[in-house]
Amino acid sequence: MTPSSPLAALAGLSAEVFAAGDIRVVAGANQGDGLEAAGEAQPGDIYRLAHAANPRRLLLAPPGPAGGPPCIAEGSFAGQPGEAVTPLWLATLMAPSAEPVEVLTLRLEDSGEVLALPLSPVARSTDYELLSALPPPADLRLSDMACASFAGGTRIALASGALCPVEDLAPDDRVLTRDSGPQPIRWIGRVTQRAAGRYAPVAIAPGTLGNLGELRVSQHHRLFLYQRQGPRLAGTAELLVPAMLLADGAAIRRVEGGYVDYYTLVFDRHEIVYAEGIPCESLQVSEATLPHLPAEIAEDVRRRFPGLEQRLHYGSEAGAEAARLIRGG
Repeated sequence: MTPSSPLAALAGLSAEVFAAGDIRVVAGANQGDGLEAAGEAQPGDIYRLAHAANPRRLLLAPPGPAGGPPCIAEGSFAGQPGEAVTPLWLATLMAPSAEPVEVLTLRLEDSGEVLALPLSPVARSTDYELLSALPPPADLRLSDMACASFAGGTRIALASGALCPVEDLAPDDRVLTRDSGPQPIRWIGRVTQRAAGRYAPVAIAPGTLGNLGELRVSQHHRLFLYQRQGPRLAGTAELLVPAMLLADGAAIRRVEGGYVDYYTLVFDRHEIVYAEGIPCESLQVSEATLPHLPAEIAEDVRRRFPGLEQRLHYGSEAGAEAARLIRGG
């Protein structure tokens, strides 16, 4: 297996990355080394993300008709447009809470810079013990980067105002949306995942965000937050924030163990729906997001919606620093 085997899983990716040197060994055999040297790392080494580390937005272009490796897209704040990208290592670290944290390292081929792409939340000035650093598996699929999924049992607001468990919904059921009023569901996807690592759901306790009951969603499912007062982050009152970035380990936390049924909802447009009273996004269907969905969902969506290219909802996407300020961290 070569480090470049999961290239197809990265096409169309949009995510926050750090310089690999911002995550360094602070105690252990390789003290002082950054994550760019993960191939020589020793299990047991303690890594820490520098407090002053500056995240950058990485945009990768989806492949053209002829295929080929992913490359930097226009608008990326890391790398140069057209620059090829090669995955190097998948580092698995253990957080102080004993939760596994995965970080993928990527090399920009023109500059030689190595970036660190966290697949799980990484906190600043926190010690993480290295468990392993291996070439990325061939079947690595970054579905958590794109797949907006509700865990089974989540209640969705219908056009009538009634709440219906997501597993009881059916295509053509009319759901209440924030911007378009009642809208029919065009498609519902379901996939069962082991609730571990990047596939473990984020649970939001009742009342935390005004929600009626506990809400469980996939880690990168974005919640819609409206800033009513004070300075506006990202220059707008409306933000889309990935659930994992709001986690505080208490009222909002990642839940490991067992299996989880994830459901995705597709409408004619990328919509904001109400789940347990919290406004959340529907699945955005586009050629940039489809490569990162679980294979069975991506294949079904492509077959049912050929050529569909939905625009992202106009709410700005909040990064890790904005989310930290929102939750008061």
